[in-house]
Amino acid sequence: MKKAAALLAITALVSTPVLAAQSGGGFVNPETPAVGTHKGGFTDSQSSLTTVEKVKSLRDDSWVTLQGNIEKRIGDENYLFRDSTGTIEVEIDHKRWNGQMVSPTDKVEIQGELDKDFNSVEVDVKQIRKL
Repeated sequence: MKKAAALLAITALVSTPVLAAQSGGGFVNPETPAVGTHKGGFTDSQSSLTTVEKVKSLRDDSWVTLQGNIEKRIGDENYLFRDSTGTIEVEIDHKRWNGQMVSPTDKVEIQGELDKDFNSVEVDVKQIRKL
């Protein structure tokens, strides 16, 4: 009896973060209605808006702000972001969505850190805001 109760308690503790992550907002399929809430946060008025084309020439770990659309999901936390100058891969942790639901038709502003490797460039998104 004690083993069953302990197993049930462990299962509940392990599954709670998974269930919370699933209901925390994120990218939605265009056929699904976008519904969500904004919980607020800090917006840096001093950050300068840039473009995907310019981002690719910046140095590693640069802080960038981009406006455009998230076209599609290409991995668990990886997405394809597009603005008028091109596309770039972005990584958005589940916690960064803050309950917002975003579809490819929604214009968003993302802020994050540029991550350049030997043959790839991506933005590690720290804040996303639906415009």
